[in-house]
Amino acid sequence: MLNSKTIFIFLILLSFNLKTFTQSQIAGHWEGAISIMGTELGMMVDIQPEGDSLKATIDIPMQNAFKLPLKNVKFNHPKIYFELPAGPGVAVFDGEIKSDSILGEFSQAGAKGKFHLAKKSADKSAMPAEPPPPYKEEEVKIKNGDVTLAGTLSIPESEGLHPAVILITGSGAQNRDEEIFGFKPFKIIADYLTRVGIAVLRCDDRGIGGSTGSMEKATGEDFAKDVEAQVKYLITRKEIDNKKIGLLGHSEGGIVAPLVATRMKDISFLVLLAAPAVSGDKIILKQIELLARAGGATEEEVNKALIRQNQVFKVVRLNSGWDKLRVDFKKDAEESISKMTDDERKAMPDIENIAKKSVDLKIKSIQTPWFKYFIDFDPVKQLEKIKLPVLALFGELDMQVPPDLNREPMESALSKAGNKEYTIQIVPKTNHLFQEAKTGNPNEYASLKKEFVLGLMEKIADWIKDKVIGINKKEDKN
Repeated sequence: MLNSKTIFIFLILLSFNLKTFTQSQIAGHWEGAISIMGTELGMMVDIQPEGDSLKATIDIPMQNAFKLPLKNVKFNHPKIYFELPAGPGVAVFDGEIKSDSILGEFSQAGAKGKFHLAKKSADKSAMPAEPPPPYKEEEVKIKNGDVTLAGTLSIPESEGLHPAVILITGSGAQNRDEEIFGFKPFKIIADYLTRVGIAVLRCDDRGIGGSTGSMEKATGEDFAKDVEAQVKYLITRKEIDNKKIGLLGHSEGGIVAPLVATRMKDISFLVLLAAPAVSGDKIILKQIELLARAGGATEEEVNKALIRQNQVFKVVRLNSGWDKLRVDFKKDAEESISKMTDDERKAMPDIENIAKKSVDLKIKSIQTPWFKYFIDFDPVKQLEKIKLPVLALFGELDMQVPPDLNREPMESALSKAGNKEYTIQIVPKTNHLFQEAKTGNPNEYASLKKEFVLGLMEKIADWIKDKVIGINKKEDKN
């Protein structure tokens, strides 16, 4: 079946019609979505003047695409035009401004749809510069074999050795702030913790930002080795108390953190945010079920999607049956096409080619080493070995790592490990990113406030400080 992740939207050409704005008034942060074939794909656009012209970038988080530069940016009142040629074609957005919103038509590779954007912030060029933080920030480069990880080390100004936390991102290629729709969870965490006396190291993922390497063939094992390299680096820093180094992992980062902790004796505590405690195949099946029902799917449609996904797992594990799977994917695409209206078909003159490319992308995505590793990795095996202090938080409304699927297995595993110092809590009314949410559906992310739910950072910081003090008391007794 066709969905928003297979429409090639990460290949973008934007066109906006802006009626009454001057070039400086156009500048700013815009958020919205592409609507095509009954689905929506969120996006963000940042525009700024550059001499007599405009410079713009686009983020498409669901495609793991961030800060993509837009080419041939042209403004001719009331029109503005952007391009980003990539992959099999160029995507085009052609719209018109309505107050602080932009509405228009989208097209790419013969597919047509609609898009909308709304201005979410004032012109950044007119905003006063942020004051420097009350702590030191240092750009660092960390080697892990052929990969160089670029990151930021935040160090409290106070004298003496400091406890430290390494932040570990979730699935997909993420920058050091784990930025999504303008929300920067890891930047917020780093700032808060450093202000209360805890050093923080956060790095761009492989192939993102200043880091080298590629995510194409990387698996959880590679991510764990990247974190191990960061731990070894912190141990060399004279400002860091190497007996008080912890790991904070979000989402998939929450299964990487325990993996590292079972291999390195240098880890003192773990903070796991929306961390899976069941294998990846169970996570994916539950996601499909929840998101399909939230989208209005019938029970028959939900069951069909689950059956198809189990077929995918079988093919991937056996590395056999790819031809049949491709045929079945094609049938799904044809069925989706058959449900289109005449107007939708007319808007997509090359619809058969679009369906073929969507199938190709689906096959490619499940043939990655990461996918096979993820669906079979069982976090419980690592959690059953963890005796370190653990704080595990889940979002009550999370549809990506649902608490009702993961809390009990995590608690059972830590209990089996004989761990006496774990805390597991569900944070009310929050989504996978721990924002206050209405439904928890990912399609809300772009419209929510770019902040954690009230009290979350205090909870994390107080727990870390308490466990660090506990470690000190144990050392004093010795």
